[in-house]
Formats: sequence, structure tokens, C-alpha cells
Amino acid sequence: MIEAGPDPLLDGFGLVAEPEEPGHAGHRARLRARFLKGGGDALPDYELLELLLFGAIPRIDVKPLAKALIRRFGSYGRVLSAQPAELSAAGLSERAVAEIKLVHASAVRLGREETLQRPVISSWSRLLDYLRSAMSHEPVEQFRLLFLDRKNALIADEIQARGTVDHAPAYPREIVKRSLELGATAIILVHNHPSGDPTPSKDDIAMTREIVKAAGALGIAVHDHIIVGRGEPASLKSMGLM
Repeated sequence: MIEAGPDPLLDGFGLVAEPEEPGHAGHRARLRARFLKGGGDALPDYELLELLLFGAIPRIDVKPLAKALIRRFGSYGRVLSAQPAELSAAGLSERAVAEIKLVHASAVRLGREETLQRPVISSWSRLLDYLRSAMSHEPVEQFRLLFLDRKNALIADEIQARGTVDHAPAYPREIVKRSLELGATAIILVHNHPSGDPTPSKDDIAMTREIVKAAGALGIAVHDHIIVGRGEPASLKSMGLM
């Protein structure tokens, strides 16, 4: 596990993180200045991650570690979205894992707040961005419901079930019951495919039609079923599958 300290440490990738020399302190100051002046766009992914790790791992050159993490997980976003156990297995200390997951949780919460502030239908791209940040890197399937009022504003965003790597249960009766409890007049169904491929399965299509039928009987519209993968989410409505 990586902890702050004066001795050389193994970072979990077969790399040795050497104690920081005076020049590294200057590097940290310059990196912070570049970030404050130009924002995140001024830094490549590994430097943004390096900046994030500064607080959790003082006195150590974290550039090799930041680059190794991005190689291991594939991108900056996937490092942030990785499960705590995965980050620990990669050699990060509990403090470093907490710092990374705090940034991810903050990004998801910001997206949720921005989505709550306006009608969902008129801010569709913002909604998709939020769903990608919240679900695209989950290791198991989540089934999520977005409950809407008559003006298509978001009343609630709830995870109804978590499942396995390729299945999450969805029960039409429970979905309708919860919609009535919240006074929702419409819902959007959302789930993720941990494989990264958002293509709907036959079971996804059949389940969606069952929910549409059950909800429609009580005057609750199902606007869409969105499947989140690694790229652009799939919309069953736009694909003509609802």
C-alpha cells in the first residue's frame, strides 16, 4: 500500500516511488499554477491525476504512479470510476482511494444537481452526461429509475436494484408502486451494461415492454429506456423498440 513517508515505496505497479527531492516541490507548485490559470483543459490526464494525488501522497514523486494508473484502468475517468477495492489492489492507500472517490462522487452529485434544476426532456444531453458519469464504469448492472412530474422535471433519481455483471432485476409492480408513491406521471428507465456494449438484449426489450404496459394501465408514461455503456448510451425509444 502506498503511504506518505521518506523511504522508497513500491506503488503496486512494480514501480518505485522515490522520496521527493526539492525539485519536485517546484514541480508541484508549477502544476498547481498551470491548473489555476488554465483549468483542467490545460493539463493532460496524467497530470490532472497527479495533481489529485498530491494531497494524499506528500513528499513523493507521483507522476510515474499517475501514468501507471491511467495505463492500468484505461483513462482518467475510469480511474475515478474504479471501485475502491480495485484501487486498493492497484497499490493505493486508503487515503488516496478516498481522495479519488471523493472527486468522482462530487462530479456525480454536480451532474445530478444540474439535472434536477431543469426539465429532463429539454436537457437531454446533460442527462446523458450525468448517467454516463454515474454508471458507465460500474462493475455490475444497476437498474435506475428517473421519476418525472407533469412538467418533466425530475422528482427523484433512485437505484432500484443492483445485480450481477449481466443482469439486474426489474419488477413492473414495484416500479409502478414507487411511481404512485412519488406522484410521478412519467418515468425513464436506465440500466448499465458492464461489458461496455449498450446494445439492448432480448430480455431488455421484453422487460421494457412489460413495464410500459403496467405503467400505462395507471396513466404513467415511460419516456425511454436508456442503456449506458462505454460510448454513447442506447435509447430504446429512438431505436423503435418500445
